[in-house]
Amino acid sequence: MLQTCREDHKKKNPEVPINFAEFSKKYSERWKTMSREEKSKFDEMAKADKVCYNQEMKDYRPAKGGKKKKDSNTFIKIKSTNSGISIGDVAKKPGEMWNDLNDGEKQPYITEAAKLKEKYEMHVANYKSKGKFDVAPSNFSVLLKLPR
Repeated sequence: MLQTCREDHKKKNPEVPINFAEFSKKYSERWKTMSREEKSKFDEMAKADKVCYNQEMKDYRPAKGGKKKKDSNTFIKIKSTNSGISIGDVAKKPGEMWNDLNDGEKQPYITEAAKLKEKYEMHVANYKSKGKFDVAPSNFSVLLKLPR
């Protein structure tokens, strides 16, 4: 119901911005005063949406590989090789290590980041043009694995 009312409001008042909190409160009160007949229209819409959702989820398969795992031992290794440093300094160390790499050592990571960014931008363009992803996007972040 709320989505329908928001769309109606936008059509009637395209220049008036919607404050979601106030809008939802107003239509929550409206819902409470509606008759069963008025609510039945929205109940039918919800049932139809659920059927559509279930149909789409029937064919859903998670992305291959899932989320990449970070090397959980990285901070332990940094802490053990740099005894006496604080947790904050341990967190800063990977950035320092990255800055110490020469351009040749950084290049594979930069190339991979560019490929993932291009893939991400393709998915965003697809989403904006169709309103949904055709395929679940993979993890777009680059996990930085510095030499040990």
